[in-house]
Amino acid sequence: KEKITSLEQNVEKLNEELMEVDRAFSELSRNEGMNSAFAAYCHPEGVLLRPDSYPIEGKEAITTLLRQSSDSTIQLTWDPLFALAAESGELGYTYGTYRLTVNGTNEVQQGTYLTIWKKGETGWKYLLDTGNEGLGE
Repeated sequence: KEKITSLEQNVEKLNEELMEVDRAFSELSRNEGMNSAFAAYCHPEGVLLRPDSYPIEGKEAITTLLRQSSDSTIQLTWDPLFALAAESGELGYTYGTYRLTVNGTNEVQQGTYLTIWKKGETGWKYLLDTGNEGLGE
């Protein structure tokens, strides 16, 4: 059996750190709303990819877009299924499933997502976030 190197241990630690950051991001969305969460976790150079839209580039543009609509009638949460960080500890990605619920109804949309993260002085922030509607049975 091969010994686990300190580099492998460090990457595993970073992977778990990314999973925890993504879970905290979802929890903030649950507790304070999607708009607050996406503004708080956005990297200054962040990009959102959304259906029927050109990429929304930069934290300022993303925050402006978020302010244009209320998120009080919905709840967006997600569960990361996988994380992988670069050995450098500067970049990584997570992917998983999301659930969008319309408050007070039985209406639920589910899908998958991918988030690319960059770690800086203020911690992990998303560089790119995108999702796909629908989950097969």
